[in-house]
Amino acid sequence: MKKTRSVLSALLLAALLPLAFAQTPAPAPAPVTSIKKVDASAAIAKTMPDGSPNAPFHKSHEAFLARGKAGPVGLLFIGDSITAGWASTARTHIWESYYGQYQPANFGIGGDQTQHVIWRIENGELAGLTPKVTVLMLGTNNTGAAPTGHTIAEIAAADKKIVELIRAKIPGTKILLLAIFPRGARKNPQGIITDSAITDAARRTEIINAVNVELAKLDDGVNVRYLDINASFVGQDGKIPFALMPDQLHPNTAGYQLWADAMKPRLTEMMK
Repeated sequence: MKKTRSVLSALLLAALLPLAFAQTPAPAPAPVTSIKKVDASAAIAKTMPDGSPNAPFHKSHEAFLARGKAGPVGLLFIGDSITAGWASTARTHIWESYYGQYQPANFGIGGDQTQHVIWRIENGELAGLTPKVTVLMLGTNNTGAAPTGHTIAEIAAADKKIVELIRAKIPGTKILLLAIFPRGARKNPQGIITDSAITDAARRTEIINAVNVELAKLDDGVNVRYLDINASFVGQDGKIPFALMPDQLHPNTAGYQLWADAMKPRLTEMMK
């Protein structure tokens, strides 16, 4: 009898074991993420982290197309958030005082890298425009760390391509090519400048300085003029005062005033 019960218990256990394991799902495999560096000289529209279209980017692009159709543009600015910052109401008086007479247009978009501006140009932003001068400053957002950041050669080549595209699309314009502005170590949300922030800023600065050396070579003395005004943003200690760039990347209104003053002589000469 005991033997029969043992046999039955064994059979019952054997029948229940698969059910028990079936109710415990196997752990899901870890998601495979692959972040690839894009070509800095390609025409690539900005996207969201999930790959979907970046709505603010496309909205700005459409606004620029409309600005081009709305009326003449005598002076055009192209760039990223630093250029886009001219649109702040706090700087309207500077913009109007220095550039209002030239029928200016600001085609700057925050976060743009070289590939994004190339896409914008190849998708009509310069169509029908005849600015006497185009001010270009771009490349700081390409200096991110691996795997997405770009090298000195890649950034310089992309900026050169943009210069060539502008000249091809608007043969009559002169290009005022600005050195990429300096940047420093940024504070974290707690207001602390960490060692990693200092290291990152030093790495980016090395790239920016080297790219600027290459950009200077594009100055042909006639149609493309290079201008480095970075000394305006750096103190005697070699650091960027927080009073000019609170986040060590974007100038505040006082910084934009310095920009306008430093660029005025060369721009006035080119606008004649």
